[in-house]
Amino acid sequence: MANVIVVGTQWGDEGKGKIVDLYAEDADAVVRFQGGNNAGHTLVVKGEQTILHLIPSGILHGRKICIIGNGVVVDPKVLLGEIDELRRRNLFPPDTKLFVSENAHVIMPYHCRLDSARESAKGDQKIGTTGRGIGPCYEDKVARVGIRFCDLLDDETFRAKLKRNVDEKNFYLTKLFNEEPLDEKAIYDEYRCYADRLRPFTTNVSLILQEEIRQKKNVLFEGAQGTHLDIDHGTYPYVTSSNTVAGNACGGSGIGPTKINDVVGIVKAYTTRVGGGPFVTELTDETGERIQNMGKEFGATTGRRRRCGWLDMVLVRHAIRLSGINGLAITKLDVLTGIDRLKICRGYRVNGKEITDAVPSNLRELAKCEPVYEELKGWKEPIGRAKTIRELPAKAKKYVKTIEKLSGVKLYLVSVGADRDETIVLKNPFKK
Repeated sequence: MANVIVVGTQWGDEGKGKIVDLYAEDADAVVRFQGGNNAGHTLVVKGEQTILHLIPSGILHGRKICIIGNGVVVDPKVLLGEIDELRRRNLFPPDTKLFVSENAHVIMPYHCRLDSARESAKGDQKIGTTGRGIGPCYEDKVARVGIRFCDLLDDETFRAKLKRNVDEKNFYLTKLFNEEPLDEKAIYDEYRCYADRLRPFTTNVSLILQEEIRQKKNVLFEGAQGTHLDIDHGTYPYVTSSNTVAGNACGGSGIGPTKINDVVGIVKAYTTRVGGGPFVTELTDETGERIQNMGKEFGATTGRRRRCGWLDMVLVRHAIRLSGINGLAITKLDVLTGIDRLKICRGYRVNGKEITDAVPSNLRELAKCEPVYEELKGWKEPIGRAKTIRELPAKAKKYVKTIEKLSGVKLYLVSVGADRDETIVLKNPFKK
């Protein structure tokens, strides 16, 4: 029995989908605990790509319990669209159970409208929001005016909350942003249809998890985005609207911290980020463009180009501390094949000092930081068929061993290609 959390150590897009999909083979339940459909997990199985935005990656495996926790904000139209698409492709096994927390908050049309209106009004100060309504939905949650799934399923409660919220949001849209108001009746009619379809999936997921843990089942908790997009610990304000660190797996699903056995941090073999904000190791030259093209670094949710740079171990060590990470899973190592000289940032130099273990909270200070690099020779041999570290080219082996040394954390896994079987497994957290 083990309860394992998987989190990203960078700015998201670390390849968590593949790792969660691999670990899901040994899990009895897979839980998504934060974020919304502003995140996307890309899975490649037998050469076929599947992108999931809300449904846990375990859905592609039979006999699993897949849970969307209370920490997730859910657009019901997107969720139903994913369910329908998976069923159309025969990827929703009949013996797999999908549940949504009755306490999860519902993304409404006014959330999306406000999200886009605010971002447009910022001009060149945009933070890079996806416009999916994630932030405004979390705002309503904190302001105690949000609509939860249990509210959506209670017609009287839903009507009352919807009316109050539409009146308020229309004031903002028309008076502040000079936009057209929303039609309350149209929203009500649309969301009542969603409620009818989602009723069978909605329940108290905390009780389900309690029973799974009591029966000594394996539970996998998957996060969205990455550590440095955390609302409290990330490069604020260029962050998401939820807590992405491992600690939120408990609050976002309804279990206690004493139930967690292992935390796995996902590290892309280089660094990427989407949107604005300081990026110490960013590459704006041909090497950066090569990594972007070879790594297919376009957002799974938005299609936006990801900024690319050398691996930043200050970011990674910061994430290890915040989430109590026990082991690392390196992804996309194959993307670096063919680059003659590689660099790994071991620290930052700012104001005559070297920083190694923490990312400055002050963005003006972070923007002044200069990377302190370790340089390594690259490899040209293909690595996709390697099944052990020994089978990697010597220079690739040195690269991953340098990451392990600089992180101070053991390697659990190295991904050498996009497909499931293109993976070197050193330790499986579900198999002690």
